Amino acid sequence: MTARPPLVWDPSYEIDLGPHVFVTAKYRLTRERLLAGATVTEGHFVAPVPATPEELALVHTVEYLDKVATGRFSMTELLQLEVPYSEAGRDAMILSCGGTLLTARLALERGAAGHLGGGFHHAFADHGEGFCLLNDVAVAVRALLLEGRISRTAIVDLDVHHGNGTAAIFAEDPDVFTFSMHQEANYPAVKPPSDLDVGLPDRTRDPEYLSLLDEHLPGILDGHEPDVVFYLAGADPYRNDQLGGLSLTMEGLRARDRAVVEACEARGVPVAVVLAGGYAYRLEDTVAIHAATIEELARAIGRPSERVSG
Repeated sequence: MTARPPLVWDPSYEIDLGPHVFVTAKYRLTRERLLAGATVTEGHFVAPVPATPEELALVHTVEYLDKVATGRFSMTELLQLEVPYSEAGRDAMILSCGGTLLTARLALERGAAGHLGGGFHHAFADHGEGFCLLNDVAVAVRALLLEGRISRTAIVDLDVHHGNGTAAIFAEDPDVFTFSMHQEANYPAVKPPSDLDVGLPDRTRDPEYLSLLDEHLPGILDGHEPDVVFYLAGADPYRNDQLGGLSLTMEGLRARDRAVVEACEARGVPVAVVLAGGYAYRLEDTVAIHAATIEELARAIGRPSERVSG
């Protein structure tokens, strides 16, 4: 019997941002594309619940969470956030934090799980940036550490943009290894150091990218020995992304996803996948890349394995 990788998704992730490069319909469309294929069924999907105020406060300051709750942001803060504030958007972000936490819990139980959402790595403890109101991965990490479900983790961030909020949040935490491989000459202008940053030159192609990933990823997994890996599988290193400047093909991105999932599987390390960014000129390209990420996850967990669940 083939194992099923649990997949977390909720229809309320799709919110109206008006004319915007961040098209939230991608989450629903990714789910629909997966269901139209042969790898994923309705039985894979699990509904999230919102992160609690206590869980959010493990990462974000009381003052900032009050702004999130009430919408009392200055114009400067909204410009920095780069998405309009709404109650629906706020609630979707809180639900996404709960979704990533659920994804990680399921990964610990099943070996792997995916979130059709999440990856809002530009959110800091005290403010939001770059479409990111709350840092869902940071909330999940802190909650699992507090619960004693994990003692160490690694965040593998392969979005085209540096994970600045995540790096800043965990700068003083030796139990959380942050790795960001990104386009160096891209947003954000200020990049707080991760535990390991690999800044790529513009127009980096598949062979160079995959070679660097192969060079660094094994050392992270073997050296830090994480109890779970959070993988931000951004679609925006794609060569036709509106906000990216790398030159990866769809085949290269699929190979990237396969490399991360298989490296974790080979070491018996659970992996929780979140989709992160993706802004291709053609929405269907973003959806295809995200769907391929989940397909690679599903194929890996569906193979016979020697892993014994705890």
